[in-house]
Amino acid sequence: MSQADLAGDDLSPSYISLLEGGKRLPSAEVLEQLAVRLRCDVPTLTGRAAEASECDLEVELKYAEMAMQNADPLAALAAYRAVQDKTTAAAQPKIWYAAEQGIALALERDGRLEEAAVHYEALRTASVTSKESVPRLTAVIGLCRCYRELGDLSHAIQIAEETLDELRELKLTPTVIGVELLSTLVGIHSERGDVHRASYLASQAIEQATAITDPKALGAAYWNASVVMYRKGNTADALALIQKALAIYAEGEDQRALARLRNAYASILLQTEDPQPELARTVLTQSLESLLQVGSSVDVAYCRSALARAELHLGRPEAAVAHAEQAMADLGVGHRLQAARNLLLLAAAQLRLGRPEEAKSSYERGALMLEASEAGQQAAYAWAELAEILKLCGEDERVLWAYQQSMRCIGYRNTLMLDRLPLSKSS
Repeated sequence: MSQADLAGDDLSPSYISLLEGGKRLPSAEVLEQLAVRLRCDVPTLTGRAAEASECDLEVELKYAEMAMQNADPLAALAAYRAVQDKTTAAAQPKIWYAAEQGIALALERDGRLEEAAVHYEALRTASVTSKESVPRLTAVIGLCRCYRELGDLSHAIQIAEETLDELRELKLTPTVIGVELLSTLVGIHSERGDVHRASYLASQAIEQATAITDPKALGAAYWNASVVMYRKGNTADALALIQKALAIYAEGEDQRALARLRNAYASILLQTEDPQPELARTVLTQSLESLLQVGSSVDVAYCRSALARAELHLGRPEAAVAHAEQAMADLGVGHRLQAARNLLLLAAAQLRLGRPEEAKSSYERGALMLEASEAGQQAAYAWAELAEILKLCGEDERVLWAYQQSMRCIGYRNTLMLDRLPLSKSS
């Protein structure tokens, strides 16, 4: 295109020459004319992105949230990143950090836990200087969830406890998000086997949730308190607490949370003094149908794991293997704690099918993963179960080894050093 063509009827070729030489600054009206002739928009012509209005970006955030609610974390991730591309943390901090929070959650729901943890850590750091734009507790809770699933229970507990100490020092009145943090910490302590600390925090969570009269907070508190009772072997109280939580969540609109709670309910039904595997299977089938619509692949994996356990109780090891293997595929490589549990389920089903070598391999992998995840008590049970399998297989030397691993996981050490002392011979 020549300068005369670009000038058209409204401008002169000499003026275009001055523009090209940087000797004139075009007005907004001239820029519009030139953009039309060059068949582009003004931002493309000037090389500067147009600053999107806050209203427009809030609409885009809503679309991203809808994608997340529709169990499409990849679409949500793309939408949140598109919002960040149109602004900066300095220009529109509230919008930018909301998108950052969405990115972290989308990555978490997609099973990319280590990536999600990086974003949650950045949000936690930013919350110190940008308190009005970054909800600190939301970032901390998300970070704790990621570290829990990754098996780094100590780090998750440290972060949560430090944050709770900050809240106590500020002497703030209880809030819904504060109760959620307490409930999250209850679950992590339960995973690690510290049921006394978990029980204390659970009672605090229920007390605070009752004080603020918020159904969602109270439901979450009951939910995690039931987990503590379940870990302590008190299935009657666990069942009563989780039924209270179910009654609360059933009146809400969070179908994903309700389905996940049903998973926990079914797990308790399988561990009561009078197990109800048929009812548990029915509950889990209903939960799976819901999670396939509104849940993530990780949510579905947890449900399939519970279904594998129910099928074992019903004497259907083939179905249990199918569910456990599909759950492993859904989880991917990031969720080490739950992957370990799946391996133990898989081992139990393989043993029922008369495949002891496969069962031994699965149990050993599962026990090692639990131990690496600092879930010492659960790892101890796994090693003990492996010892029973080895005993059935006639491998007596490895039976002793497996029991020693179990004892080590619960903190036992040979302080008497009996293995180093000569034993007297009987006459």
